[in-house]
Amino acid sequence: KVKPQLEEKEGKTFDVFTAVEFKSQVVAGTNYFIKVHVGNEEFVHLWVFRSLPHMNKPLCLHSYQSSKTKHDELDFF
Repeated sequence: KVKPQLEEKEGKTFDVFTAVEFKSQVVAGTNYFIKVHVGNEEFVHLWVFRSLPHMNKPLCLHSYQSSKTKHDELDFF
């Protein structure tokens, strides 16, 4: 659900978009930190926020880090 948000911010489309690792953090909702394979040897780290269910809001791409590799550690950012 956040792929179109990243594509808009990056100004390109991704043929490959596969989550390979994630961490979560409970706040007033949930932060997800997700390592995504986007083709070749390229990865991006996403910070996605899911609000509490009663808020009825869509997933939001809060921030991201591009130019990551398979071996870059996924951490909160």
